Amino acid sequence: QVQLVESGGGLVQAGGSLRLSCAASVRTFSTHTMGWFRQAPGKEREFVAAINWSGYYADSVKGRFTISRDNAKNTVYLQMNSLKPEDTAVYYCAARVPLVPGSSKKDDYPYWGQGTQVTVSS
Repeated sequence: QVQLVESGGGLVQAGGSLRLSCAASVRTFSTHTMGWFRQAPGKEREFVAAINWSGYYADSVKGRFTISRDNAKNTVYLQMNSLKPEDTAVYYCAARVPLVPGSSKKDDYPYWGQGTQVTVSS
């Protein structure tokens, strides 16, 4: 079982930055692809970024967001720069089962955190 706890959300002005963190309670952390998804009110949960050995991104955040991981700390990060009002959402950390490739499909992730709110004001 994998437990995930996100932190770092908040309120920021457009153009600002935030860094989200997700701490995982699993010994095999380094073998799990980790992902970030987000869900705005009235919308489907959508892929933001994922990382196994390298990161990959949704087109909407490419060049502005950076995903990284620290396997020694069992933590994955999402650095968000040049934030826009349309980035406002609840951001969720997710994990795949060990030793499988990365994916942008939310149904491929069985483990989820509780989410952290990010609000970008214009």
